[in-house]
Amino acid sequence: MSEATDYSRETENLDNCDVEAAYARWAPIYDLTFTAVFRPGRRALTAAANKADGPILDVGVGTGLELPMFEPHTEVYGVDLSEHMLRRAAQRVERERLSHVVGLYKMDASRMAFPDAAFACVCAPFVLTVVPEPEAMLDELARVVRPGGEIILVNHVSRKDDPLAALDTWLDRHVAPKLGWRPQFPWSIIGDWIDQRSDMELMERRLLAPFGLFTMSRIRRLPLSQDVDAPVMPAELEYA
Repeated sequence: MSEATDYSRETENLDNCDVEAAYARWAPIYDLTFTAVFRPGRRALTAAANKADGPILDVGVGTGLELPMFEPHTEVYGVDLSEHMLRRAAQRVERERLSHVVGLYKMDASRMAFPDAAFACVCAPFVLTVVPEPEAMLDELARVVRPGGEIILVNHVSRKDDPLAALDTWLDRHVAPKLGWRPQFPWSIIGDWIDQRSDMELMERRLLAPFGLFTMSRIRRLPLSQDVDAPVMPAELEYA
């Protein structure tokens, strides 16, 4: 049995209700708890995304910690499952006058309301371990990114030689629903997904600070042989 198959079986105990409940608890203290440890990953992700020629989607935008890191010339959309987190992101946008943030929306990352090929770049910082079905989310990211565009992931990826591997396993089995994410996440989830898609190629995979806890993966959707018309965003999406 592969690591990916085993992970899929184990994630049955984590669902969107767990995630929403957990992040309602995390929202008031999220910035205080996670700003420093996640900052290098957010900086690496936004530095790559800022090169995109077109609109950017920030999946799992949370309280909006990375929103100020996008360049003013960009056009950024953010989605999250948690209303509590989105409210704080909207406050940040207003407080810091982030005019490049076009809208923030409550959506399930595995079933988004955007049209196909809507974005030049799709970012997902620290999200794959949160969703019950990471492959379904990856499929959805692939659907909304343009041919020639990029999917940029930053995530903790479990390694057998990692001193924290035993702790990841224990936390995964005992407290994952309360945390709202799964600490144990094998690379094969991402690697197998890429291998099974003829329209995707891995461009970069590298460890990030602090201590290589997180991995950034840049995945390109291969361009089509002919141009397609730019999609129109659905009018019913309202700014949160």
